[in-house]
Order: sequence, then structure tokens, then C-alpha cells
Amino acid sequence: MNKLGLIAGGGSLPVEIAQHCERSGRPLFVIRLKGFAGTDLSPYAGAEVGLAEIGKCMKALKRAGCRSICLAGNVARPDFTSLVPDLRGLMLLPKVVAGARKGDDALLRVLVGEFEREGFQVEGAHDVMEDLTLAAGPLGAHRPSEDDLADARRALHVARAIGALDVGQAAVVSHGLVLAVEAQEGTDALLKRVAELPAHLKGRAGAGQGVLAKAPKPIQETRVDLPAIGLATVQGVARAGLAGIVGEAGRLLVLDREATIALADELGVFILGVEPDAP
Repeated sequence: MNKLGLIAGGGSLPVEIAQHCERSGRPLFVIRLKGFAGTDLSPYAGAEVGLAEIGKCMKALKRAGCRSICLAGNVARPDFTSLVPDLRGLMLLPKVVAGARKGDDALLRVLVGEFEREGFQVEGAHDVMEDLTLAAGPLGAHRPSEDDLADARRALHVARAIGALDVGQAAVVSHGLVLAVEAQEGTDALLKRVAELPAHLKGRAGAGQGVLAKAPKPIQETRVDLPAIGLATVQGVARAGLAGIVGEAGRLLVLDREATIALADELGVFILGVEPDAP
């Protein structure tokens, strides 16, 4: 197994990948992004790198003997005027800013292309850990009703539509009514907004109505930014009075899988995987 350079942001995904490499015996070097990577990654060999220190990052990866990289974890879009780039980062900055103006996917493609030009193979989190993604069918004890399935289909349609515009990856539908779509605020904030809507538009905890759908953008660089769900998502869905979650099989990451399934079962939330080409 070639050595993996894990470029780590926040959240549990980078930790899961690091632990997987440790268990499987894959050599690992962790680039901890300043201000984003958590302390759980401190025990692993690696380096701390600023968001715009592209040259420092690449040199560290090459010195460590990494041939493949995986970009994983949460990184908020920065204020580009506040970045402190190194020389390589400074040279790349105009492309990054131009990409950012076109949307998140364009920005990510600029970064991925830069690493590929340096000879690194870019692996998605789901390539490193094949059991990370949602499979087709229900995950856990709960099953959607016919009404839930109708909401799931519409929510997926809406999520794909906003994804085509590079707006977001998620949408909530209840009784056929679009309650919310995701933009830069993220899924957790989206669900908080839904929780504040009038009760007659959705269900309540323990008697949910409505579905959260998450889908990758059609133009998306899936090696870097597949949508994900985890414990916070399940908690947010339950608090918002929704019945469940739907995503595309093989194209939605399930973080903290065992704990997420257990919590969904406890809270009465269904998790459903559908084929990507399902209408």
C-alpha cells in the first residue's frame, strides 16, 4: 500500500480515515490544516499547515514519501484577504479566487488539479474506506412510508437541481412542500431553520413528517466533497420533526456508522439509499 497523505480539516471524517489506515496497516502522514483539524489527529505523524501554504504542504508530503493524497474534513470558505500564503500559494491565489467566484466545485477543482500536476494521486474518502458510503435500501431499523417515499423523491429532485447550480447539496420536503434548501450555511444550520418553522408544516419529534435529501452536485469533484451524514445530522432531523434521510447509494458518506445507525433507530429516523439514477 502506498503512503497516504491525509489533508485534514475538521469533523470526524479525517479521524475515521486515520484510524482506518492504522488498522489496515497503510502508511499515513497527516497534514493538519490550522484552525480546522482537531486534536484527535495530533498523535499521527504529520505537519501543521496554513490554508494558503500550498508549497509547504507539498514539500511536507513529498519528504514523507506520500504518493497519494486524500482531502477530507470541514473547511469553511476563507476570507481570501486574510490568508497568509507562501510563495506557491501566492502564485496559485489568482486561480483560487477566480474558481471561488464560480462556486465551491470550481474552487476544489483548482486545488485538486494543482496536486495532480505535482504527481500526486487524489483519492476520495470512499476510495480509502470502501465501507464509508450508503448502500441501496434502508440503513437501520426504520422504513419510510409511501408518503415518505414521495417526499424523498421530490427532495432528491430539488437537491440535484440546486446542485446543478453549485448552490448546495441538501433539501427538505414535507407533504410535497419544499421547506428549505442548503447554501453556504451547511446541513446543520439548514435543519435548525426547519426546526423553527410552524409545526403544521412538518411533524414533531417521535412522529416525524418530511425528508432531508443529500446529493452530490452533478458537476462535483466527488473525490473531495461527497455529501455526508452523521450523528449531528440524525439529531438535527429528529429535532426538526422530520421522518428521515435519503441519499444516493455509493454517493453519500455515513460517518460514525454504527453510532449513527443506533441513534437513528433510537430516535425513529429512517435512512434510505436509492440508486443514483432513480427519478
